[in-house]
Amino acid sequence: MDDLDGHPLYSCNRCRNPIALRFNLLSKDFKARSGQAYMFSEAMNVVLGGKREQQLITGRYVVADVSCNKCGEVLGWKYLKSLDDSQRYKIGRFIIEKAKLLKEYS
Repeated sequence: MDDLDGHPLYSCNRCRNPIALRFNLLSKDFKARSGQAYMFSEAMNVVLGGKREQQLITGRYVVADVSCNKCGEVLGWKYLKSLDDSQRYKIGRFIIEKAKLLKEYS
């Protein structure tokens, strides 16, 4: 992580475990249980829960909860499958709640 050169790192708000890098941030225009959420192309130091089908604002998906691998805090979810062709771009992406993140600089 020495190559961050002052770019922000998103960490778990509870234990400060690194979760995502700034250059993996795709969008800040998502909604979650606690309000605003971010979409990331990749996340680190997380574990996935069991997959389940869930109705969300934009359609029906198969998702898995994403939790911090250090403290166990549920941070958001990962899209595993979209039942709507127009939403398939979300597959493999992570939605992390803004309230669960701490933006830090190296």
